[in-house]
Amino acid sequence: MAPDAVLLIAYGGPARADEIRPFLDNVLRGRRVPRGRYEEVVRHYEEVGGGSPINRLTGELADRLRDRLRIDGPALPVYVGMRQWPPLISETLAAMARDGRRRAIGLVLAPHPSQASWDSYLEAVEGAQRDLGHQAPVVDYPGFWYEHPLFIEALAERASEAFDRLPAGRRAGAALLFTAHSIPIAMSEASGYAASVAATAQRVAGRLGTPSGWSVAWQSRSGPPAQPWLEPDILDALRAARAAGLSDVVVQPIGFVSDHVEVLYDLDIAARREAESLGLGFVRARTVGDHPAFVRMLAGLARGTSAVIVDHQR
Repeated sequence: MAPDAVLLIAYGGPARADEIRPFLDNVLRGRRVPRGRYEEVVRHYEEVGGGSPINRLTGELADRLRDRLRIDGPALPVYVGMRQWPPLISETLAAMARDGRRRAIGLVLAPHPSQASWDSYLEAVEGAQRDLGHQAPVVDYPGFWYEHPLFIEALAERASEAFDRLPAGRRAGAALLFTAHSIPIAMSEASGYAASVAATAQRVAGRLGTPSGWSVAWQSRSGPPAQPWLEPDILDALRAARAAGLSDVVVQPIGFVSDHVEVLYDLDIAARREAESLGLGFVRARTVGDHPAFVRMLAGLARGTSAVIVDHQR
């Protein structure tokens, strides 16, 4: 059976200030998090405007993808399902079933494999399928796309735009610092997460013609201090860059496809503040968002015939 829909799958986030605490309560359900840390995250959302743009940006990406499929074919409907905030994956699958959709291509909007991202998204889809029973649409998933040429093209163009925002005389000496969400080292080793992030970074740097230097740093750590997570942290990497005599860095979040609190606060506020305190020039590259090359990549995945079928109930 050919696919009759596309399902974009993302994390979700609160759009307004009054949604922040209910959102965090949902995310943290069953986990013991110190109250101080909870309130700190609330403040992060408040500092970036009282919410996250991720739902809006994912909706805009769905619109661009729908338009691309209408032009190139097949003209498939594009649905959005979020793991942690409406429209929840379960709600979206139920809507797809009501619309008569029987088989969808599922596009997980996380570039790199890990239990915290891909596995959790697929588990959420499987849970929703079980709840719906025989009415549930089958969802097929293309392979990982962290080295896809169109993804690399979009990232490279975003990085090039960022370098162009530096004074012309300082661009050649600026370092490129790639970031992705830190996760526990054991989780990374089990999934190949750090290696996949490095592969993306290597290809982007190569497409740019290898600037004076590049490296990978990790951000947004949230685990207990005693648990080993991927390092160096972005703030430590900035300090190391300054100690090495660098005057400017371009920071590119290759582990995120759209802006949300981890980009808007952890990079645009916290990392930028640290760079300024060090006297280090700081430019953050835009996420791929709805870059035309990225949209073309998603459209190609939606049309592909090499999807890996994940359907445990049929």
